[in-house]
Amino acid sequence: MNIQIIIGLLLPFIGTSLGAAMVFFLKDSISKGLQRILTGFAAGVMVAASFWSLLQPALEGSEHMGKLSFIPAAVGFLIGIGFLLFLDEVTPHVHMDNAEEGPQSSLKRTTKLILAVTLHNIPEGMAVGVVYADLIAGKGLVSGAGALALAIGIAIQNFPEGAIVSMPLRAEGMPKKTTFLYGVLSGIVEPIAAVITILASGFITSLLPYLLAFAAGAMFYVVVEELIPEMSEGEHSNWGTIAFSIGFVLMMILDVALG
Repeated sequence: MNIQIIIGLLLPFIGTSLGAAMVFFLKDSISKGLQRILTGFAAGVMVAASFWSLLQPALEGSEHMGKLSFIPAAVGFLIGIGFLLFLDEVTPHVHMDNAEEGPQSSLKRTTKLILAVTLHNIPEGMAVGVVYADLIAGKGLVSGAGALALAIGIAIQNFPEGAIVSMPLRAEGMPKKTTFLYGVLSGIVEPIAAVITILASGFITSLLPYLLAFAAGAMFYVVVEELIPEMSEGEHSNWGTIAFSIGFVLMMILDVALG
């Protein structure tokens, strides 16, 4: 792997780590209003990245199928949804919008929250891995600048997510250094998932449109299942929706400008 690919694979992890580091600078908890804004922004970035950086290249890469060119995108997207649904069912974790509620099983709530964040980071790592797998395979579905735009967008999205993760753990009474370490560890799954995806795609390069759509479906699942409910819970407020729009537009600009 050249240095450009290594940087691209590490950017989302760096974004998560920097967000987790906010535990050293912020108070011991994040207000509900700020959490809505951060979550809405993250959701907007993920939706835009799913379409502009993943689904659109999947559709373009299947144009040779004519009127059936939708099949790889549709099938891959639904399998991605199903995969995250399966992980959500078999992995014991706390949903983000319940992060401050009482324990739900014999596992500690803080451990389950860390598992929840790790689960969220898997599709993001896969998404970055798929676009760089395309570059390595020379398929031309995604440009180098487009892959970098996706990595930057996910890193930006991971920054507020890292803060959202570390602050509730700090509110549980964990030391700041321990909370930061857990935040960093929750993000390490991203480059790991990216590398595994690249290695796997090397054997099935003809299925790259399916893999691109798969990553998009997995990211959409996280947005619909976790982020949107969190940004909408409690007293009515438009700040989450506004932040969603800003995140979406920012990611769209990154993809079009760099892609």
